[in-house]
Amino acid sequence: MARTASDIVIDAPADQIMNVIADFGAYPDWATGVKIADVVAGSEGGRAEQVHFVLDAAPIRDEYDLGYTWDGDRAVSWSLAEPGKMLTSMDGTYVLEPVDGTQTRVTYQLAVDVSVPLLGMLKRKAEKVIIDTALKGLKKQVEAL
Repeated sequence: MARTASDIVIDAPADQIMNVIADFGAYPDWATGVKIADVVAGSEGGRAEQVHFVLDAAPIRDEYDLGYTWDGDRAVSWSLAEPGKMLTSMDGTYVLEPVDGTQTRVTYQLAVDVSVPLLGMLKRKAEKVIIDTALKGLKKQVEAL
């Protein structure tokens, strides 16, 4: 499955950014289209292993669970643990790399498959919109703290 990727530089250290990424309860405040993000299973480190999402981002309206794997404050990856009606596959990753003492480059990679047929070009364009919107929302949320 081909992945779409983009990145953004955020004026904050990696640990602050990862804390925002790991705060699923706040996603409806900054992640466009996310109506609910409830932690279903957590880990000993306090970060979620599985999260239930309710998404209303036209044209996709769905409920699904994502399973998460954390690599400290360096990266987090996820994949579809419980598919929804529309989403049949979702694999994503945030990779955080220090740029200097106060900034971090966040790279977001995403691959999504849906139950309705979509041309590859349209699917990649949708992934790009999702990624760019998420990165801008993340930057705004982190830098507002």
